[in-house]
Amino acid sequence: MLVKTFGSAVYGVEAITITVEVNVTEGLHTFVVGLADSAVKESIQRIESAIKSNGFYMPRTKIVVNLAPAGIRKYGSAFDLPIAIGILAASEQIPDAESLKDYVIMGELGLDGSIHSIKGALPIAIQARKEQFKGLIVPQKNASEAAIVNQVKVFAFSHLREVIGFFRNTSSIDPVIVDVRKSFLSQAPSSDLDFSDVKGQENIKRALEIAAAGGHNAVMVGPPGAGKTMLAKRLPGILPPLSLQEALETTKIHSVAGKLPENTTLLSQRPFRCPHHTISGMALVGGGSIPQPGEISLAHHGVLFLDELPEFSRSTLEMMRQPMEDRKVLISRAALSVEFPSSFILIASMNPCPCGYYNHPDKECTCPPGAVSRYLNKISGPLLDRIDLHVEVVPVSYTTLADRGGGDNSQQIRQRVIAAREQQRKRYERVLPQGMGIPAQASSGLYCNAQVSGRLLHHYCRIDAAGEQLVRAAMDKLKLSVRAHDHILKIGRTIADLSGSECIRAEHLAEAIQFRGLDREGWAG
Repeated sequence: MLVKTFGSAVYGVEAITITVEVNVTEGLHTFVVGLADSAVKESIQRIESAIKSNGFYMPRTKIVVNLAPAGIRKYGSAFDLPIAIGILAASEQIPDAESLKDYVIMGELGLDGSIHSIKGALPIAIQARKEQFKGLIVPQKNASEAAIVNQVKVFAFSHLREVIGFFRNTSSIDPVIVDVRKSFLSQAPSSDLDFSDVKGQENIKRALEIAAAGGHNAVMVGPPGAGKTMLAKRLPGILPPLSLQEALETTKIHSVAGKLPENTTLLSQRPFRCPHHTISGMALVGGGSIPQPGEISLAHHGVLFLDELPEFSRSTLEMMRQPMEDRKVLISRAALSVEFPSSFILIASMNPCPCGYYNHPDKECTCPPGAVSRYLNKISGPLLDRIDLHVEVVPVSYTTLADRGGGDNSQQIRQRVIAAREQQRKRYERVLPQGMGIPAQASSGLYCNAQVSGRLLHHYCRIDAAGEQLVRAAMDKLKLSVRAHDHILKIGRTIADLSGSECIRAEHLAEAIQFRGLDREGWAG
């Protein structure tokens, strides 16, 4: 008897529906065809044990399992459940095989029939809704994640017996219901790290406020113990809350990577990823035989913090250049290409030299001649050129540390950042005037100033004559690149937004130019 069930395969952050055809006929042996990898083929052993453990029988005839479309490779153990249900239906242990066509079924089976969690339940649910399936059957641990997709019923099970009972109509179960908006709004971001704990370093706080308000990348250069890491870890506390659309995009990536906590609906806090400097290029950018998102994609709509930047492999850092520019990463293999979004704020920190005390006001640098230049040259010029804000961090004096007074706390800074982001949101949701040679919806998908490029940059970041003269002088003196020129305009736009100004004035541009410290001649001695 031939029976069809439906599963789903995840590639990148999108899912493709897979038809699981099971045919039980006369003969011997079991065959799994349709470009199945080892994990899928091994499922037959798990399925047989799970079926027998629950009082059913495994057919001792020829079983052919075909995963269509056959031209796409199938990975992982999540096809256990649809194959098991297909075998039971094809051997007439589930009488109503017609009802199977209404459901997408996914889950990994244990030898006792327990159903384990899977990766990518959210994109699978989105695809099931798109193809108008009546329902989706997932493991219990993935219920909250899948149920945020409306217009498709999500049924969650923890054991094979329960699924069999559901299709034999011997047990009833209600679909999982999640109030997405209520659940999302109830998860208020919280952090014990506050900017009020940081004494002094007002220029660094200002730079991070600008970075948060405009989504700009920043690098902090200073001696050890000056507070670079401490400041970077407090950046998430001043970032604006995720919008529902941003939360959905971020949750999809973490779902595909299997990084989503159990019983989580939507991620409510912006990611903060801090990989160790020994990380490989594949782990940072993404890849593998089964392409998986890397740290830059897991930091989507959040912060990627690279501490001690020169200690990272140069080849690893160079792999970030294109994703930083395009805000997405394309991973190509012989059989397929997948795309992961990677719109993140890069915050990096580094010492000015190997010993860490070059340009220190009190301690003398002990590095030999040329060591400072060699150390800084570990970071390529093109990569530094893609970082908007260059900030020099100096040690804090004891008098400043002993001061009981503090500056603005994270909540106060966050309110200014939210106001600036709201101004940007209103700006980029407007329909552009016709006749500019720019598509009317060109600004759709823009969340912050750092994402503006091309002709949109010159439309949204216009400067007056005084500002133009100031930028021209900076370009000539500092020998800035065209990309650095664009960064200055974007930073100026963000500073203007923080001050509540619709126009970019000369003082905004002057402050922006000060944050191009690594472009200055003689910085490295």
